[in-house]
Amino acid sequence: MTATSEHRPSASTTRSPHLLATLGSTALVFGIVNAADVGWTAASTLVPLVAGGVMLGLFVRMERRAAQPIVPLRLFTSRERSGAYLARMLYMGAMMGFFFFTSQFVQSVYRWTPLRAGLAFLPMTLVNFVFAVQVPRLLERAARPLVLLTGVVLTTLGMAWLSRLDLHTPYLTGVALPMVLIGAGQGLTLAPLTSSGVDGVAPADAGAGSGMVNTVHQIGSALSLSILTAVAASVSTGHAAADIAARSGVALTGSAVLLALAVAVVLTLIVPSRATRNERSLRCRL
Repeated sequence: MTATSEHRPSASTTRSPHLLATLGSTALVFGIVNAADVGWTAASTLVPLVAGGVMLGLFVRMERRAAQPIVPLRLFTSRERSGAYLARMLYMGAMMGFFFFTSQFVQSVYRWTPLRAGLAFLPMTLVNFVFAVQVPRLLERAARPLVLLTGVVLTTLGMAWLSRLDLHTPYLTGVALPMVLIGAGQGLTLAPLTSSGVDGVAPADAGAGSGMVNTVHQIGSALSLSILTAVAASVSTGHAAADIAARSGVALTGSAVLLALAVAVVLTLIVPSRATRNERSLRCRL
């Protein structure tokens, strides 16, 4: 009984990493959002940003020393997995900005009802479905990184096109057609990105690996949306509809930048890593 209790982690020790990760992420998001109102040099912005960075640093330190970490740091030893986590953060952050600001645009500039605004996303949704169901067949014919790279590039092109929004942008050529590219890109991206995020994970770390994919998905969405919101809030024209159009364009430009960074991550981390693994596998067979 005594020996068992000595090796059992206390409740406070078990909860500490959770608190540090949660509070650290929350502080970062709060600081970024607050910057839109008071500026980046204000104490109410800098304090939470610094505090968030410190708490996340402490979280990593605790995880490195923990016998049973929440996030085993060995998950990041694979370049492909690390690249998949980073690319997913950037990609989902860009897509969160897309949904948030595009829906604002069609309701505030076009004066569409919420129902019609929802239907406006059908070009993306339908194309997304068509391409997503074809991914298994595509992966039989092409390497996973190639399918993933094609998807992220298509999404980037569509987002860059959509970011040209202004007060006079027509729906068909300015919104619907870019959505077709975005839908095709998303349909090709998510499944390969998820596979790269869990590929090669040891059976003992399967739960943590899967959880990390979901975690970076949520953190990337929250952090990126807070950044895009702060950037969009800096734009002002003095007219309500013009403000929405200008802010949406700036935010979606930011989403395109995030996607371009995701393309760079795929090219520098995921593609070379997969090529190296395939080469090693071929040598072993020979």
